[in-house]
Amino acid sequence: MHMDTHEYLDFEDVLIKPRRSPINSRQEVDLTRSFKTKSGLVLNGVGVVAANMDGVGTFSMAKALAQEKMFTALHKFYTLEQWVEFARDNAAILPYVFVTIGTSEAELENLERILETIPILTNICVDVANGYSAHFLPHVARVREKFPDKVLMAGNVVGAEMSEALVQAGADIVKVGIGPGSVCTTRKMTGVGVPQFSAIVECAQAAHALGALVCGDGGCACVGDIAKAIAGGGFCDAGGDVGRAC
Repeated sequence: MHMDTHEYLDFEDVLIKPRRSPINSRQEVDLTRSFKTKSGLVLNGVGVVAANMDGVGTFSMAKALAQEKMFTALHKFYTLEQWVEFARDNAAILPYVFVTIGTSEAELENLERILETIPILTNICVDVANGYSAHFLPHVARVREKFPDKVLMAGNVVGAEMSEALVQAGADIVKVGIGPGSVCTTRKMTGVGVPQFSAIVECAQAAHALGALVCGDGGCACVGDIAKAIAGGGFCDAGGDVGRAC
């Protein structure tokens, strides 16, 4: 057994140390950015993503967050008919949403139908609880091959090695986090995971070196944790309580 003696930190273990700034008020701060992806597309907005949980990543959430130029990873249970209706009435919101799938063949086929019907959709999220499963990297590579002109976010992983592998398989954004969510039992039931702040920092360093981005998925118990996730190098996937509060 190899024991990693490196110190790993969670959001509650760190604070952002202030520095002198020319900004006089928080009202002067503009969080919008242009995130250039490896696929050549640019995501314009605030680096916060509502998680693809069925109670969080909803059409109504997408409408609300898009007004603030934030993103939503829609949950994978919407039908093609529901997508068509949403797209027809909310074309301006579509750059701020991700179409989510898992790794099943049926979900990939459904993704193909959605993107063929609504080609102006540009963002895909491939989501599994454990990105270390043997079938995951080939699946991500297959999605990239089918959709070379889309932004591809994939995960979840918690370390540099798999972040690099995901980027090499075609991911534009590496989704980071195993078990950090407030309602997630992964760590208690399996003993698996890495404290979320350190996971974001490590994955961000690896992904950024290859020209990719990261999205910290989960663990944000308060708004300040979103700031810490962004400071650590990532988009912030606002799941759990924060996602519902947005």
